[in-house]
Amino acid sequence: MESTMKELGDSASVLDLDPKTAVGGGVEDVYGEDFATEDQLITPWTVSVASGYSLLRDPRHNKGLAFTEKERDAHYLSGLLPPVVLSQQLQEKKLMNSIRQYQLPIQKYMAMMELEERNERLFYKLLIDNVEELLPVVYTPTVGEACQKYGSIFRRPQGLYISLKEKGRVLDVLKNWPERSIQVIVVTDGERILGLGDLGCQGMGIPVGKLSLYTALGGIRPSACLPITIDVGTNNEKLLNDEFYIGLKQRRATGQEYSELLHEFMSAVKQCYGEKVLIQFEDFANHNAFELLAKYRTSHLVFNDDIQGTASVVLAGVVSALKILGGSLADHKFLFLGAGEAGTGIAELIALEMSKRTNTPLEECRKRIYLVDSKGLIVKSRLESLQHFKQPWAHEHESVKTLLEAVNALKPTVLIGASGMGKTFTKEVVEAMSSFNEKPLIMALSNPTSQAECTAEEAYTWSKGKVIFASGSPFDPVEYEGKVFVPGQGNNAYIFPGFGLGVVMSGAIRVHDDMLLAASEALAEQVTDAEYEKGLIYPPFSKIRKISAEIAAKVAAKAYELGLASRIPRPASLVKYAESCMYSPVYRNYR
Repeated sequence: MESTMKELGDSASVLDLDPKTAVGGGVEDVYGEDFATEDQLITPWTVSVASGYSLLRDPRHNKGLAFTEKERDAHYLSGLLPPVVLSQQLQEKKLMNSIRQYQLPIQKYMAMMELEERNERLFYKLLIDNVEELLPVVYTPTVGEACQKYGSIFRRPQGLYISLKEKGRVLDVLKNWPERSIQVIVVTDGERILGLGDLGCQGMGIPVGKLSLYTALGGIRPSACLPITIDVGTNNEKLLNDEFYIGLKQRRATGQEYSELLHEFMSAVKQCYGEKVLIQFEDFANHNAFELLAKYRTSHLVFNDDIQGTASVVLAGVVSALKILGGSLADHKFLFLGAGEAGTGIAELIALEMSKRTNTPLEECRKRIYLVDSKGLIVKSRLESLQHFKQPWAHEHESVKTLLEAVNALKPTVLIGASGMGKTFTKEVVEAMSSFNEKPLIMALSNPTSQAECTAEEAYTWSKGKVIFASGSPFDPVEYEGKVFVPGQGNNAYIFPGFGLGVVMSGAIRVHDDMLLAASEALAEQVTDAEYEKGLIYPPFSKIRKISAEIAAKVAAKAYELGLASRIPRPASLVKYAESCMYSPVYRNYR
């Protein structure tokens, strides 16, 4: 210090110091920050022992005011917290009261994300105990708005971002993630987020939301979940011109550049986490979704929720609805609006189940299912111009341009919307369905709520209360002529958490279509007679942990039957084993 003062000389003043010097400050300069300039590199030292102040900043171990007096003494927390000790139940009550004060869903979403960042177990306790109230907050429809505003509300990273800048060193990037025992990865490239289109890097909200449901609903440990966004650019002009956009500001990479990055990623995941990590593709555009699933389903443990998860939950709803509609699956005629990954995936799984139940060739079963895309009914005369995944659905029929014309010409008993286009099930369409069906089944599955093909109120009102209705996003109960109708929600969250648990607990090495059928059948079996009497075709979400355990058991059983399970010996009771594997958010006691 003395030599420094001498160097300043008599004429120098502290106000004359170069602003780039002595930036560290503080009493004791242990690591040399005080003597470093802003241009010099320093080491970001941190304390790694979870005690004292660092323990309160560790979301996995932090209990807030629930630390007991003994724990506070043992872990150097005395004085860092107010003296009161609260139970987890009281903390939960306090937070739910606080969250309910917010008027906007996005405010509730941000409050929940902030809670997850500071107290992981309390976050999952809230979500599990209040699942019907909070599911629309942490996932669809609110997550759609969150993705649109992700650049503005971004606080801290919740997953891994792999961009074109990391091409050639993806494995190194994966190794930056602090956890080594990963069981489930949800990955997106952000090109087709819900029904909102290309949101680029801001699509990260989807993997984060999905994996919170893997934990809350399926019991996969949070530390075993890894959300990933692959950033290859965006074609969304609004985002490219947004100064707060958090991704690469360039047009989307396609072709070889895109394929090479994805292949490097898939290879690196297997190298880093092994053969049995479940990779869920999420919200990829149609052309990439089908190609990636076809390319990697024989070499990796992969699952596409938009194609396979949606298909499984819709099939469960259809199978369940047969108890109200009457007849067998093969007795019904299906018409889809939307022939993308969701529409064709659902159609294929329904045809597979129909084939399995009737012992009829798959090609014959497909003839009971018709699809309408943006150009009209998919028919043989359009075969040469169709994308490959639409071709199996090109039937012999005259050209039909609109959905209403298709409904009147085909007279389907089941109408399924997977178009991503709101307000497309018009009054005329619903009235036509009701005119030749005693109880038409209408499923408006597009998310978020603004993109639903019709609302629950429209469906019940226009059909004069005849319709059996389900949607992708939640709708409130509807009263029509003195009767209250409770709409079902064909939410993928019924399937993928239990499906993932079944795959993980059996040590499955591949996903087979029969495992998806098993998941659908297990879900359909969970609907009670009392729920059927209310017109419901899905069980209430309040039972979701029990439902997930049943689905996991059926999926695991099918994996063992197909010889795809690697966990030996097979547990005596798969349901009990599934329940024992489930993560519990109850606080742990510390030594």
